[in-house]
Amino acid sequence: MTSLPFDADRALQMARQTLQIEADALHELQALQGESFVRAVEAMLRGTGRVVVMGMGKSGHVGRKLAATLASTGTPALFVHPGEASHGDLGMVLADDIVLALSNSGESDELAAILPALKRLGVTLVAMTGRAESTLARHADLVLSTQVRREACPLNLAPTASTTAQLALGDALAVALLDARGFREEDFARSHPGGALGRKLLTHVRDIMRSGDAVPRVTPATPFLEMMREMSRAGLGATAIVDGQGAAVGIFTDGDLRRSIERGIDLLTLTAGQVMHAQPRTVRDDALAVEAAVLMEEARVTTLLVRDAAGGLVGALNTNDLMRAKVI
Repeated sequence: MTSLPFDADRALQMARQTLQIEADALHELQALQGESFVRAVEAMLRGTGRVVVMGMGKSGHVGRKLAATLASTGTPALFVHPGEASHGDLGMVLADDIVLALSNSGESDELAAILPALKRLGVTLVAMTGRAESTLARHADLVLSTQVRREACPLNLAPTASTTAQLALGDALAVALLDARGFREEDFARSHPGGALGRKLLTHVRDIMRSGDAVPRVTPATPFLEMMREMSRAGLGATAIVDGQGAAVGIFTDGDLRRSIERGIDLLTLTAGQVMHAQPRTVRDDALAVEAAVLMEEARVTTLLVRDAAGGLVGALNTNDLMRAKVI
């Protein structure tokens, strides 16, 4: 391979040409989809097994991504390497599964070697291929066309436009399936508990709130100095004022302290009930943490008291707690 002097204009030209070829391939791919696509979606939707994705080389890389996308959007799926399938991994495939085999040429030796075994299992075989007359297509129950006029590679050799077509058609399958299943944000969050959406839709106030002794509380009759000691002990920057039944009737915060000092109030002579904010903003312990974040933002406060279904004080939450849980 001869190394040529770098030509910046040539590099940009090749990039634009590649993107145009692949964009054209995707545009043409739309017209190739019809009854077979609908039947494939219906088979995967109605199936009682999993979607087993197979592919060699670059098609295998696309297949792994497709299996992951299907699994995360409500369609149980896994990737099985065709080469390994010939040496025992075919045992992962069950009779009620649907096999989705990817091969641009449709002549992959590794796939061809296991086609008879797949037929004996009785699985539904869906081929995603660029050649309708290929060996894979002839043995398939359903054929999804990923035919492209040419690769973006100037030698027309390296899989480029063809793998883009596979990737896009795989996404089309996944999207059609999630729509048909009525897949919602909450369902997506359950399969992505570590992601930002999962944290927002699965984390409840009770999961991250402070509780027990970590929640400062005094009665309305508590002297001011004693109330300040309770606030300092808990380090929340606020304290709840509770009645005899344990319900929060007020709150006093560091901000309230500063504002009272600025007004020249003689705080040492007062009780918690005399300086508190009555009817404090609260949130239910079974509310989503993101709802608490919205309440704080709307009310421009940094602390919320948490109540249970009966109205009793069970916890407290501030913006630092939400940040630690990565809700905000």
